[in-house]
Amino acid sequence: MQSRRPRVEVITGAEQSPADQLRRRQMQYFGLMSLRVFCLILAAVLVSLDVPYALAWVVILTIGMCVFPWMAVMLANDRPPREENRFRNRFKRTPSSARALSAETEAPLELESRELPPSTARVINHDD
Repeated sequence: MQSRRPRVEVITGAEQSPADQLRRRQMQYFGLMSLRVFCLILAAVLVSLDVPYALAWVVILTIGMCVFPWMAVMLANDRPPREENRFRNRFKRTPSSARALSAETEAPLELESRELPPSTARVINHDD
């Protein structure tokens, strides 16, 4: 008889911890807000040096300064979607909503009295 080896769990598909997700989102927010500050400083430098086409560059940088905060907030509030059922991939289960719909359409099964387990329950009266 061939012995079976224990199943090895692979963690490459594991979700990040909430603390790691928060840290990643904070770093994305910080990076985009730093980029906004860089646009502000670069626009000020371009205006003070009287660079050719400075007005066009300032307009582009101003648009960036308006878009980057919006992007930073959207990315900071975004987190990966939660799995509905973490065993779904392993057992190829259907989503719970599909199971609920299929359960409603099926006729309920009724147990006959001979299929019920014998009653071994005992009533305990605390008043005695």
